[in-house]
This record gives sequence, C-alpha cells and structure tokens, in this order.
Amino acid sequence: MADPTVDRLGSQTVGTSEPEPAGDRVLARVTAEPLDAAAVEAWVATRADGAVVTFRGVVRDHDHGQAVTGLEYQAHPEAEALLAQTCARASARTGLRIAAAHRVGPLAIGDLALVAAVASPHRADSFAALAALIDAIKSEVPIWKRQHLADGATEWVGL
Repeated sequence: MADPTVDRLGSQTVGTSEPEPAGDRVLARVTAEPLDAAAVEAWVATRADGAVVTFRGVVRDHDHGQAVTGLEYQAHPEAEALLAQTCARASARTGLRIAAAHRVGPLAIGDLALVAAVASPHRADSFAALAALIDAIKSEVPIWKRQHLADGATEWVGL
C-alpha cells in the first residue's frame, strides 16, 4: 500500500515545470529530466517556515585526483519508491516537509545530480534534517554512478 504522505508527482518532473503543491509532506522523484532546484525549494516552503535549506549535488570535473569528463547515473527500478521511503522516514522523524529529486542518465560537468530541500521554522532544524537526509539517500537508495575519466576509462562509484 502506498504511503499517503508521499507525493511522487506521477508523470510530472521536478525540472521542466513546477510541481503542483500538495498537502503531503514528502516529494521524491527520480528522473532523466534536468532538475530545477527552485521548484524543489518552492515545494517544501510554507508561510510558517523561516528556513529553507537546500543541497545541490553538482557534477564536478575531478575525483580522487583524476579528471572527470562526465557521469552516468543508473537506478534500480524501485529507486524512486525507495527514495520516497527514505524521505518519508526523515519527515516522520522530524515533522518537516522534505523533498528530494535525483537525476539518472548521462550528466555533464556542472549538471545537477541531486537536489534535496527541507523547510522548518528555524534554520538549525533544517540543516540537521538535510544532512541526515543526504547521508540516508547515499546509503539507502540504489542509484549508482559511473564516472567517465579523461583518460577514457570509466569507474563505478558506490556499488
């Protein structure tokens, strides 16, 4: 049975159009579409919140001293449902609105790979909830990164 506190946006993306606000406290999306951090932030923010804290995971041009030319993310078929469960647990623990969107497919240097946001009345709660959420996403959600290195080699990260 689906968790009624989770909004998976159906066929919409957190990228090309702003998601419709819902009464739910969690938004979770895995998509091949470009991510829009402003749309994710807008989804979590309410008039009662004095803090909206956002994490933007950006594709960088290096890793462990090697030049990186691009990335490719692949996800387990149930990755979006598992992302939603991870976000729902974080929301249940904190009582906060939480959103996370993860990109899959080929990404270029500078592209957004992950956007997560948390809103709360006070900043300390948002910072703490977001840090815990990012750690949980990285350890619990089956999304794998393949780095393309400048020398032509590729490597899987996080398998």
